[in-house]
Amino acid sequence: MTTLTAAEAQSLADALTAEHAAVFAYGVVAAFSNPTRDAQVAADAAAHRACRDSLTDMLTAAGMPAPAAAAGYTLPFPVVDPVTAAQLAAQAEVDTAVAWRAVVEHGDTAEIRALGVTALTDAAIREANWRLALGTDPVTKPFPGQP
Repeated sequence: MTTLTAAEAQSLADALTAEHAAVFAYGVVAAFSNPTRDAQVAADAAAHRACRDSLTDMLTAAGMPAPAAAAGYTLPFPVVDPVTAAQLAAQAEVDTAVAWRAVVEHGDTAEIRALGVTALTDAAIREANWRLALGTDPVTKPFPGQP
């Protein structure tokens, strides 16, 4: 791991904050999702926990503060059934994609840019899977992570 620039550290801290929020969101998704989606919910939640843990370790190793998870998060809309749970999962992926795109944009090294591209791609794939489950057309977005 190379020394992080201020811009890289900030973008990684922002990505960590987004990952904390996604882990929280997937807890809500799990409570309301269709039981046939349990494996998808579990896999996506695990992916966000792994990103969160990896980012925490990376920032700590670089001597940078790693933002802690908030005590709670405000959901963007009420989640009351499997459809709104799937919509929340898709939104969590949009939010993390935005954060990871910023990591790519602010990465000064190939290592940081590659990390961002991989995480952005993973978020875009998870979002597409949720959009497919929701019947959204088109399933993919041309520029994932673009606000």
